Amino acid sequence: MAADKLTRESVVERALELANEDGVEALTIRRLAGRLGVTPMALYWHFKNKDELVWALAEHLLAGVTADVAPGDPWQKRLRAMVRALVDAMREHPSLPAFLHSAVEDKHELESFKGATEAALDALSAAGFSPVEGYYIATYLLNASIALVKDHPGWPADMSEAEQAEALRLRRLHIETLPRDRYPRMVEYGATLHAPPDIERYFTFGIDLMMEGVEGLARRRA
Repeated sequence: MAADKLTRESVVERALELANEDGVEALTIRRLAGRLGVTPMALYWHFKNKDELVWALAEHLLAGVTADVAPGDPWQKRLRAMVRALVDAMREHPSLPAFLHSAVEDKHELESFKGATEAALDALSAAGFSPVEGYYIATYLLNASIALVKDHPGWPADMSEAEQAEALRLRRLHIETLPRDRYPRMVEYGATLHAPPDIERYFTFGIDLMMEGVEGLARRRA
């Protein structure tokens, strides 16, 4: 790409590709310039340093979290839509959890993060929670969503079907050969591992689990 054709948006998009492929740590101005076919100096017209680039990436990734939230909807629908959007964004962009955890240390200064936090607190206020309780719940939902995506039971994208089948077989064998008298429930679970996990069911179940906890607490308060 010619340097005079670069835009801030095109740089962000290519940086996101690189971060998703190789991790946030691998994202440098020099590597990104090489991917774009320009000199590092060409990127400094758009971003003064890596920190500024990471900031822009985080803003870009979080911008859609509140896109489908209608202020007039019931609080449960608003909060679930935000959790779903955050989980979907992290699934689409594997680098997002790392950005939220470490790449942007002061994420509370991000406009998109502040907007999402405000929308979550507003929904939780409508549910009857105090500002402090709302903040606790919003923080929990953020961290639980990150863990849900980071620790999903699927296989790495670069594993072949044969490698996945063998890994699943070995996992099932390991669990099923545990002493049944000591670990009957684990052995029972191991017997279910005859097919790859249903990833969509896993994520739907995880979001339901988070939301049922919040909604149940709100009902008890009422």
